[in-house]
Amino acid sequence: MAARFLASTFAALLSLLVSASALSASQEVGINQVRNRSTYMLDLLKLALSYSDKEYHFTEAPERLSKLAEREAALTGKIAVFWGGTSADQERDFIPVRIDGYRGLMSLRFLIIRAQDQAEFSKINTLAQLQAVTMGQGRGWRDGQILEASGITVARSTKKTGLYHMLEGERFDAFPRGATEAWVETENFSHLDLIVENHLIVRYPLPTYFFVSKKYPQLAADIEYGMLAALNDGSFDRFFYNNDRVQAFLENADLEHRRVIDLDNPYIPAESKAVVSQYMLDIDDLLDGARRLELGEFD
Repeated sequence: MAARFLASTFAALLSLLVSASALSASQEVGINQVRNRSTYMLDLLKLALSYSDKEYHFTEAPERLSKLAEREAALTGKIAVFWGGTSADQERDFIPVRIDGYRGLMSLRFLIIRAQDQAEFSKINTLAQLQAVTMGQGRGWRDGQILEASGITVARSTKKTGLYHMLEGERFDAFPRGATEAWVETENFSHLDLIVENHLIVRYPLPTYFFVSKKYPQLAADIEYGMLAALNDGSFDRFFYNNDRVQAFLENADLEHRRVIDLDNPYIPAESKAVVSQYMLDIDDLLDGARRLELGEFD
């Protein structure tokens, strides 16, 4: 089992040195990776590129880019690849590798709520009932727009940390978080009387893709080739189920007893909508994976 991720106060910009015909030898192109966050997508990138016949080297540089600066750097080719939820503008401006890195896991949203409100949430079984709940989101987050498109009222904050205090202060009723985020974050804010709600899953398609600068089409091809190869030979499954946050999620989520409420994502590009379910795991797949994990099949 991978070691549990530890929080760190220092962030870094990881640089990728590529020796390949599409790039000059030792040319430095960056990856913006924050150290106090999960390295899941970076580790998946390394797995995918391990199938290439080219040599990829990773080094570390002592600065971090904001999301806006990261995007600008990728447009000019200073950064070769980054990752995140897909959108029309990102698929237009970069080369998307349309294989969901989280296998659909980040399309499952679990609600962080005030502990005393669980009984009321246990009564919710339909979208119409969910529409009576006000949800918190960061300003500019795509999730907020998806929720609003489904008729859910959204309260916003410019700072993510402020959302937990706003929730405790009854400024809204629930804070939807990704499958690998919800339990980690309630533990991080254990001084607040917040829990992960135990009855619902709010599900909408929001795949996490690698986006490659158009300066490096061969790199995009190598990432896609490696991800497909890892899917075909089982390495992707082993990587996924051996991740500590995925394992913690499977232990905590009680998936077979939850009610799923599906929302549409009107912002997902048509090209991705056509393939989004192809590489995603559904609830039954995850339950089967948890069983196989207990049997040691991914060792």
